[in-house]
Amino acid sequence: MGHAQEGTELFPASRLRAVAVAAGTAGLDALLLTPGPDLRYVTGYNAHESERLTCLVVPADGEPVLVVPRLELRGVHASPAGALDLEIVGWDETDDPYALVARRLGSVAAVGLSDRMWALMVLRLRAALPAARQELASVAVRDLRARKSAAEIEALRAAGAAIDRVHAQVPGWLRPGRTEADVAADIRAAILAEGHATADFAIVGSGPNGASPHHTAADRVLQRGDTVVVDIGGTMPTGYCSDCTRTYAIGTPPADVAEYYQVLKDAQQAAFAAVRPGVTAESVDAAARGPISAAGYGDYFVHRTGHGIGLETHEDPYIVAGNSEALQPGHAFSVEPGIYPGPSGARIEDIVVCTPDGCERLNQASRELIVASA
Repeated sequence: MGHAQEGTELFPASRLRAVAVAAGTAGLDALLLTPGPDLRYVTGYNAHESERLTCLVVPADGEPVLVVPRLELRGVHASPAGALDLEIVGWDETDDPYALVARRLGSVAAVGLSDRMWALMVLRLRAALPAARQELASVAVRDLRARKSAAEIEALRAAGAAIDRVHAQVPGWLRPGRTEADVAADIRAAILAEGHATADFAIVGSGPNGASPHHTAADRVLQRGDTVVVDIGGTMPTGYCSDCTRTYAIGTPPADVAEYYQVLKDAQQAAFAAVRPGVTAESVDAAARGPISAAGYGDYFVHRTGHGIGLETHEDPYIVAGNSEALQPGHAFSVEPGIYPGPSGARIEDIVVCTPDGCERLNQASRELIVASA
């Protein structure tokens, strides 16, 4: 996908105005966005993170400006940001870019800072704008980012299809005598080979390690009879992420695993069926917990049911008890109940999108307990 297409579809010029309006509605005089997902969302520019300040200044009332180190101007103009009607100002090594930002803003009472802004920059901006209250930019941009456009949903579909192709290869790598780290290395290589720009994580939890939801692949040797939780994902060249979990068995799984795996499948399907506009995020979480608790495994479901996904693997909306936010068409998130009784565990995770009349599942890989040859 070329920069021009990205700029018009994934990163439309209208976003600059939309975030300016959102900033004013949130009671902010301006947003100050440094390298990270917010800056990329607004401009399409995947900025390099460094101690040199790159900052998109978006006044609630006024013209935006992108302040960048002069040595990075060529890259900015080659990015989708270069096609926007956006002033781009380069600063030299002997300049004070924080003073430059302050001059462009003038007198302001409140600014929203990127949630991932480095502390170095937060403190320097506080010194440059001493009268301005600092808030998180997410109070203005979270709702915009959470509700995906048609182009964003298509990017997530492509990410889902790519990670499905990786999962299709996993059974061939699960052989007794190999280590979790061996399998994780194969997975990371495949994530890149299947079209991702980066391989962000490869959780391979075999046997008792499957009962640790965020286990780091280690030197444990796979054994016949193991169940293996494989949670993998990466970032596509578009910037949009994949995340999908499947559980595998090396040979015939223990009877108790087969029993609770069926409960897990029922729970994920119940959560999937609950998704539609107007229902709350917490009600989807409750739908997943119902079958698991009824079967006596409630104490072994130790995490939320899901998280939003887009330019970050984890973003709003979060599918968790206490989140009374109503789902809207375009909300994209994981549905990933898990049961972790030890000495094994299992999880099924798919990315879904709330549609006007229900829900679309973006991962198509089999949700069965997949048996790899022992």
